Amino acid sequence: MNLKKVLELHKKWLNNEEGGERANLSEADLIDADLCGADLRMANLRWADLCVADLRGVDLSGANLRMAYLRGADLRGADLRCADLNGANLRKADLSEANLSEADLRGANLRRANLSGANLIDADLCGADFSKADLSEADLRGALGQSSICQS
Repeated sequence: MNLKKVLELHKKWLNNEEGGERANLSEADLIDADLCGADLRMANLRWADLCVADLRGVDLSGANLRMAYLRGADLRGADLRCADLNGANLRKADLSEANLSEADLRGANLRRANLSGANLIDADLCGADFSKADLSEADLRGALGQSSICQS
């Protein structure tokens, strides 16, 4: 898989240009990948392995990250609005200042994740594991399942 080519075709797809193609990185091995600042809106990353990947400032709004493995990933300032993170493993991920508004985090593993200053407005957090996660200054207004968030 040529990641650079996938990103180029995805950019064309987002701009409705001829020859464009939606990024399909389902089940891709992207361990330790540098995707800093990439535009992956609406991309398919279902079951992708993004362990310790650099995703700072990446735009993943509306992306399918269902069951993705993001353990230790750097998602500082990432845009994950309306992203599907159902069942994703975000253990020890850095999501500080990330925008997760309206994201689907049902059943996600967020143990020891850094969510300080994150926007979780109207996110679905039902069944998510926030054990020992840092939620300082996170905005949880309207989030479903917030009463079950366990901080220690």
